[in-house]
Amino acid sequence: MRVVNILELLAKACALAAGALVVMMVVITCGSIIGRETVGHTITGDFELVGLATGAAVGLFMPLCQLHRGNIVVDFFTARAPRSVNRALDRVGALLLAVCCALLAWRAGLGGLSSWRSGSTTMLLGVPEWWAYAPMVPGFALTAVIGLKQALFGFGAQPDHHGETA
Repeated sequence: MRVVNILELLAKACALAAGALVVMMVVITCGSIIGRETVGHTITGDFELVGLATGAAVGLFMPLCQLHRGNIVVDFFTARAPRSVNRALDRVGALLLAVCCALLAWRAGLGGLSSWRSGSTTMLLGVPEWWAYAPMVPGFALTAVIGLKQALFGFGAQPDHHGETA
């Protein structure tokens, strides 16, 4: 199996996990609102659970977004530049993203480890806070790997932000 296929498979698995978290957030939020408006009771700690899941989902959505070049590109100054210049800048951008995501993975890992060691939990439900960090680490690490691969080897036959094949 090619490296690109493995990266895509892992990125899709992360996105599916993130999607499941988003569905859970919607169910909790709707359940809490419906409960408040119909029977006068909300789901205790709904904002805690949504907050924890949001951070995790962001980290897990990143790999697929980077793999398919879905990040926002501001090309105001480079729109008329030669295609080779844009390709080079895209590769530099991928490298910078890889470095940033590697740092985020490292710091999220340390933050989660610190949270686990201290036993910190959410205020109402007592959910361990490291649960939010744990899914972020592989998501950001995989994004860093994808960005590094793109910086070193290019973007393959994927369309660039102008809709052209790179």
